[in-house]
Amino acid sequence: MRFLQSIHNYDLLTFEWFLRRKHRNVAVRVSRVISFTADGPFYAAAALVFIYLRSWHVVKLLALGFIVERTCYAVFKSLFKRNRPPAAIPGFKSVVEPSDQFSFPSGHTSAAFLMATSVSFAIPGAAWFLYPWACSVGVARVTLGVHFPTDVLAGAIMGHLIATLLIGNVI
Repeated sequence: MRFLQSIHNYDLLTFEWFLRRKHRNVAVRVSRVISFTADGPFYAAAALVFIYLRSWHVVKLLALGFIVERTCYAVFKSLFKRNRPPAAIPGFKSVVEPSDQFSFPSGHTSAAFLMATSVSFAIPGAAWFLYPWACSVGVARVTLGVHFPTDVLAGAIMGHLIATLLIGNVI
């Protein structure tokens, strides 16, 4: 239990550091845009591109990946039931309204890393863009006040791991 409390204390310190940045207003505006790119339409567009290219192995990887990722996401959210920053920090209000109550893991970040890993497998040159994008999605979710840093870290690991396991077993 002390270990979990130590992690939570680290999260609070890091979270507060994010919130006290000099250019926070600019960061919030940029974070809204970055977070929006991870809401879903980008994933559908990417799938349509691979369907058009008849890259069925990538379409299969993305479809199975998102089924597994969304399932794991839902199970972990209901299992851990970690409150989001506004519920965990008295007086704090997030910049955006989250879609659900719980925080761990970050679904936006897990989906972004699933996409980055899957598409980078098919198009290795895309990794230079997709992984920084996926990282920025995680940072954006913290900047917007809807996740703690370890929520984002867990989401990144989960999304990358799911894609990697599926690449090894599906493709």
